[in-house]
Amino acid sequence: MIPLHDDNPTRSTPVVTFILIVMNVVVFLYQLSIGLDYSAFAYGLIPAELLGNQPQVLRDPEFTRRALEANFDPSWATIFSSMFMHGSWLHIISNMWFLWIFGNNIEDALGKVKYILFYLACGIGAALAQTFLSANSPIPMVGASGALAGVLGAYLVLFPGSRVLVLVTAFIITTMQVPAWLMLGFWFLLQVINGLVSLGPQAPTGGVAYAAHVGGFVVGWLLIRILGAHPHRREERRYERRPEFMDWR
Repeated sequence: MIPLHDDNPTRSTPVVTFILIVMNVVVFLYQLSIGLDYSAFAYGLIPAELLGNQPQVLRDPEFTRRALEANFDPSWATIFSSMFMHGSWLHIISNMWFLWIFGNNIEDALGKVKYILFYLACGIGAALAQTFLSANSPIPMVGASGALAGVLGAYLVLFPGSRVLVLVTAFIITTMQVPAWLMLGFWFLLQVINGLVSLGPQAPTGGVAYAAHVGGFVVGWLLIRILGAHPHRREERRYERRPEFMDWR
């Protein structure tokens, strides 16, 4: 299910969400100017480098050597730099689309300053989750997906009944409205299942950092409760169950 729009208006203009999207786009354009591969080596988070572990040598030893030599020093700074980087046009477009749909409501509920701290905390939690799960990996990790997952976790807590218009591409292509808990729960379940499937004794070859998605989501789910955020006009936004359960379009 691909979200197209949520029926959940905000009281204020999502300035911080807009700034975050602009920052990610600017960083991605810079990556393109210096090369996506080089930027990943230089500013991506490399678990083995961050933890000071002996890196696992991949089938291509040259890859391991180049990654470790090019990585930014101090390595802890790559936790933040990698949070604003992406690996392809599809990667950044999908992440920024999710952030635009769901981030504005979390910003509205938390306020500008708390939202910034919340976003960064989710990104850090996601990065550490992936790092400790692949502690010897020399593969650079990039993407805002971890911080974004935290936003989704918070949205699930605050707005479980909000309607989300999604594009369904399984068997038939159509749009339908579903409650946020169904769409976000389905997304989280996919991350957990794919993350478990990706575990194994084989050498890592790169791909989706599912542990970062799961870690970010859990951090966001917990942190929004700790911060005590409350949705505005929650009762007016709740999803009303109907006999047919879903509205098809």
